Amino acid sequence: MTAAGTRARVRAELTREIADVARRHLASDGAAALSLRAVARELGMASSAVYRYFPSRDDLLTTLIVDAYDAIGAAAEQAESAVARTDLRARWRAVCSATRTWAVAHPHEYALIYGSPVPGYAAPDTTTGPAARVGEALSRVIADGVAAGTVDPAADATGADTALAPGLAVRVGLPADDPGSSLAARTVLAWTTLFGMISFELFGHTHNVVADNARYFDDAVERLATMVGLP
Repeated sequence: MTAAGTRARVRAELTREIADVARRHLASDGAAALSLRAVARELGMASSAVYRYFPSRDDLLTTLIVDAYDAIGAAAEQAESAVARTDLRARWRAVCSATRTWAVAHPHEYALIYGSPVPGYAAPDTTTGPAARVGEALSRVIADGVAAGTVDPAADATGADTALAPGLAVRVGLPADDPGSSLAARTVLAWTTLFGMISFELFGHTHNVVADNARYFDDAVERLATMVGLP
């Protein structure tokens, strides 16, 4: 390996170590208290050395946020890809179930991306694509149903799609030529409901309300699938 290759490998390993330690600090101290100096102390590094990898706390937070979005998105995509393409309901279930499973297994990382905003932090545009992965996976299932003729985009035509951002339906592969359609809006409703249910569960809002979170979640996933027209 060349000297440049060795330096690149060492840099990648140290970057990963810094991020791993920072994730542990998320669990113990929370995102708002994340400190590059504290991460440097745990690694036995001078804080000036850590700043060469992450110039600011916000740069480190952005890396952790993108990693978390990519991880939950990858879990959903991998689960969905393992299901027969023609079984739309099973693909839908796979996306939803894998999303919840990842969140339950990584509550602090989930809280970083779907919990309270970090004071003083403004997420850059680089987080947008990773944040959309689960929603896009759900949209692909519906779009495949439309293409196969098993999902009727004209059903339940309330015109709610006009409330969405211009071009959103096209970006996620859903029909957008019917001003009376509500399919894209129902997809957004399903996506936000999915994360709302997970957040309520993880942040304790269903305590003394739901006794069996897994069963409640599975039933809701089926109802959402019906709402978006999956057969």
